[in-house]
Amino acid sequence: MEARFGTAGNGESFYAAGHKSSLEAPAWLRGLGLSAYEYQCVRGVNISERTARALGERASENGIALSIHAPYYINLAGEDPVQVAKSKVHLLKSMRAAHWMGASRVVFHPGSVRGDRKGALRRAQAALEAALEEAAREGLDSVNVLPETLGRYSYLGLLDEVLELCRVAPTVIPCIDFGHVHAITGGLMTDREAYAAVLDRVGAALGKDVLRTLHIHFSPVEFTAKGERRHRTLADEGYGPNFGPLAELLVERGLTPTVICESNGTQSEDACTYRDIYREALRRQRM
Repeated sequence: MEARFGTAGNGESFYAAGHKSSLEAPAWLRGLGLSAYEYQCVRGVNISERTARALGERASENGIALSIHAPYYINLAGEDPVQVAKSKVHLLKSMRAAHWMGASRVVFHPGSVRGDRKGALRRAQAALEAALEEAAREGLDSVNVLPETLGRYSYLGLLDEVLELCRVAPTVIPCIDFGHVHAITGGLMTDREAYAAVLDRVGAALGKDVLRTLHIHFSPVEFTAKGERRHRTLADEGYGPNFGPLAELLVERGLTPTVICESNGTQSEDACTYRDIYREALRRQRM
């Protein structure tokens, strides 16, 4: 089994080729030699059950693994109980949509931080636990939820915070966005040692099975002293992180993650480049 590579939503070339509907994405991705698709609900969960099921069928026909990115405005760490309640609703709606389309993973941003990070983490853990209890009552146990590592200090999403959230339940597993980790560390994701340190921390905290099938976001990122500014593309020179060292480690350790490319507009092309780097690492190992 090999790693899967795919896109976050649809890139510019998808629409330039005349496609208009995300229902066309699975066949398009298969034609590019990609095998994963993260459906974007970042502005709200507006997909109908009928469309979600149709997308799931087309993904299955084309060998595409589906995931969902939940709305950006989820804030499980907030102090306002009304906001937290709404956030739990958004997460549950995302899980329902994932269930309809046969997606096993919902990526979400845990929330923002004002002041006490430990207090924010405790609130997020409690809210997440409550949301998962409701999800279980609805029969959504097959859907994993993935807190994402985030690229700004104003967000709850440092690596250790994400790993702590993952202790809430077995269905909570991490989404490691290496672009965000690169930004929050001031550009440290440049060599094997830096990537190995992240992988080792995930494995030590959550075990080898979670690490083996890790969910990864990857794209070049522009950042400042405050963290992430914006996503870039491989055509933009001078922006990290570099995928090569990570690809080597994935191959050497026998890891088979799903790698979702979030490049700004060129996610299809850049995902293919990352896939090719990974396959070259595989080829070298087999020589």
